[in-house]
Amino acid sequence: MTDATALRVRWQDALVAARGGAPGPDPLPYADNLLDRWAEPQRRYHTTAHLAQVLDRVDTLAGHAADPDLVRLAVWFHDAVYRPDRTENEERSAALAERALPEAGLPDTATAEVARLVRLTVTHDPADGDTNGEVLCDADLAILAAAPKEYAAYAAQVREEYGFVPDDAFREGRSAVLRQLLELPRLFRTPYGAAEWEPRARQNLTTELDLLSH
Repeated sequence: MTDATALRVRWQDALVAARGGAPGPDPLPYADNLLDRWAEPQRRYHTTAHLAQVLDRVDTLAGHAADPDLVRLAVWFHDAVYRPDRTENEERSAALAERALPEAGLPDTATAEVARLVRLTVTHDPADGDTNGEVLCDADLAILAAAPKEYAAYAAQVREEYGFVPDDAFREGRSAVLRQLLELPRLFRTPYGAAEWEPRARQNLTTELDLLSH
C-alpha cells in the first residue's frame, strides 16, 4: 500500500466514524483534495509526511481524547492551508474545514469541534480538561521530541520553508519562538506526552537555540 493510499484509508475511516455510520458522500474526493494541498511545492516540513506522523501520534494518544476521530479530522485540516509568508494559515484552514465537512456529511456540532481544534494550533495552549485539544497539540508538537538527527532535519526543513527570510532575521525570529516554547511551564499536556516527550523536547529546543546564537 502506497503512503497516499494508506492516508486515504485513514481519512475514510475517520470521516465515516465521525459521521456515526450515517450515509454521506464518498469520502475519497475530499481526501484527494486535502492530499493535493499537503503536497504543494512551497512545503518542506508541512508535508504529507508530517500529516502521517501527527496521525500516528494521535493514535498513540487516542485513549486520552474524548473524540479521537474528530481529532484525526482536525489533523487533516490543521495545515491544509499553508503559506509560510502568511499569518492567517490556521484561520483559513479552519474555514476550509467549516466549508468541506458539512458537505462531506459531518454534523454541525462535530464540524464546529474540528474547526475549534484547528484554531487551537495557533497557540498550542488547550484549556485544562480539553482532552481533544491536548491530544491534537501534543501530537503536533511531538516532533520537538524527535531523536537528534530527525530533529535536525526538521529544523532544516523549517529553514527551507522560510527561505525568503534573510539569515539574520530568521535567526532572530526562530530564536524568539524557541525561547517562547522553553518558557512554557509544560510543552505537553497528556500524561504520555509529559512523561515520554517533554525532557527530550526541551533538550532539542535548547540545543537549537544555542546553535542559532553562534
